[in-house]
Amino acid sequence: MNIEKSGFSTKLIHAGEIDDQFGSATVPIYQTSTFSFSSAEEGAKCFSGDSDGYIYTRIGNPTIDALERQLAILENGFGAIAVSSGMAAATTIYLSLLSSGDHIVSTDAIYGPARSVMEKQFVRFGFEATYINTTDIETIKAAIRPNTKVLYIETPANPTMDITDLVACAKIAHEKGILLVVDNTFCSPYLQNPLDMGADIVFHSMTKFINGHADVVAGVIIAKEEAMYRQLRNMMINMGCNMDPHQAYLVLRGVKTLSIRIDRAQESAQKVAEFLENHPNVAWVKYPGLKSHHQYELAKRQMKGSGSMISFGLKDGFHGAKALMNNLHLAILAVSLGGVETLIQHPASMTHSKVSAADKQKAGITDELIRLSVGIEDVVDIINDLKQGLESI
Repeated sequence: MNIEKSGFSTKLIHAGEIDDQFGSATVPIYQTSTFSFSSAEEGAKCFSGDSDGYIYTRIGNPTIDALERQLAILENGFGAIAVSSGMAAATTIYLSLLSSGDHIVSTDAIYGPARSVMEKQFVRFGFEATYINTTDIETIKAAIRPNTKVLYIETPANPTMDITDLVACAKIAHEKGILLVVDNTFCSPYLQNPLDMGADIVFHSMTKFINGHADVVAGVIIAKEEAMYRQLRNMMINMGCNMDPHQAYLVLRGVKTLSIRIDRAQESAQKVAEFLENHPNVAWVKYPGLKSHHQYELAKRQMKGSGSMISFGLKDGFHGAKALMNNLHLAILAVSLGGVETLIQHPASMTHSKVSAADKQKAGITDELIRLSVGIEDVVDIINDLKQGLESI
């Protein structure tokens, strides 16, 4: 059976399977740091690259390889590199693609730590970065310089839920001879495949939707072409930010239910967004499934579903946001997303707190903004919890 031509949910169950000597129905955990060689000659072949044998788990491991093969298939890429966290994925990309004096253009509302590590750490090594509203194609064109090497976008953006046109970005990037990198965490491979729309690299925090159970920290990078895959993989090996075999096993277990989890969560998110849009204490709601979203048509065109992430603002500003979050009983006040449980947080004072006040305002990360990750609980319970919380303001 050609698994790459199978349906998405079939790939979730069977892609990346290995032939275990004992016939295990699931990928076993190869919890070892090092692997023995059958002979001195075989060891030499492994180190020279003339053999596919395993050497050391930082370099490769059967459990991790199974997950990498699966994610490469799900994202339609050449190969995947599993790493220890979403931030390990971002920093591996930065260090692989940029040298001193190089410039990166990026979405201003990207995940806070991915921006702050560039502005506070990597600038020390001569990297240059410009953060802009990437929903405006002309703004992107104006931001690209002769030394620009990467256009790095997140769509939908975290936490504003603004959507960037992937096809248009790929066209611009390739006309300028630069690479397009896409953080696809908010959608997962189930709802969006940036490589199919022209991206060169896609990455995820697998902590979120791909694992989906709030019990693993993990990341993955998928490259469209072999040469880029090799470049990224060598950087990961040298940095030592590889995934652990047990971590990979848990993600392999979690990803099997990705499609049914997202189907359930986004069905509920649509109802939650409609409830919020009609609540008197709510000033605005941004959700791709609402016709009021200013990029509703673009979302329908490049996403296969609206997802389960919602941003909304309260008329009572930060005071109202605190009152709501402190009076919820079902939704968990926590900064992650994409799990089976409903999570809520305040980006301006939490995930994006290291971004300057001026830059937050420019990116639309305002004090009244709340980010909601809708889980798979009964939707009536989610709505009732939000209702009583909003009534406490």
